Amino acid sequence: MTLTMLNHQQAIADVVLDHPECAMVFQRHRMDFCCGGDISIEAAAAARGMALDALVAELSEAIAGRAGAPQHDPRDLSTARLVAHIISTHHEYLRRTLPFVETLATKVSEVHGEHQPELRDLRAAVSELSAALIAHLDEEEDELFPAIMAREPDRAITDKHFGSMLADHLEVAKQLEHIRALSHDFGLPDWACTSYKTLFAELQRVETDTFTHVHLENHVLRPRFLAA
Repeated sequence: MTLTMLNHQQAIADVVLDHPECAMVFQRHRMDFCCGGDISIEAAAAARGMALDALVAELSEAIAGRAGAPQHDPRDLSTARLVAHIISTHHEYLRRTLPFVETLATKVSEVHGEHQPELRDLRAAVSELSAALIAHLDEEEDELFPAIMAREPDRAITDKHFGSMLADHLEVAKQLEHIRALSHDFGLPDWACTSYKTLFAELQRVETDTFTHVHLENHVLRPRFLAA
């Protein structure tokens, strides 16, 4: 794929919808394609002080690297199947993983916190993120999803729940950014033990999964009801 095939004015959320492989590029440069996904490729590069040509080259390389691979577009799923996918792929993953990550953060903090005090702050941040995400999953499964799956969804009720969802997403984005800052972009010191390495690897996976999860809800699920 040539560089000119990407529209520099296209919103980065739409780029990820068209080319899911670009999500990792945006994530690597800490460009929010979920809650801040309405900005263009050009604006995202400028906001991070990155040369536009360099960003477009990375995006094009990611797209070319996936050429010929099976494409699964979430926009093609019915609402029922999309909700089922979000629950089975993202909610269940977070419910399994977050308690494990909390345990790891506690262990690493207790063993290395005196030598590296920010690990104690990281432990607290992980605990806050876990609590926020679990509460968010519960609210979606107990309130939002049943509301939108009703035979005749009530617009006032769905608007209320989507508003709550967006507010939660913004707060989680701030918490993930805080965790990145505390972990120095998940950089590992030379002396990092296995638990330390595992914690940072798991936190990166949680971040990646959460970005994908939020992106689907913000830019695939919610727009269906805004247009209704």
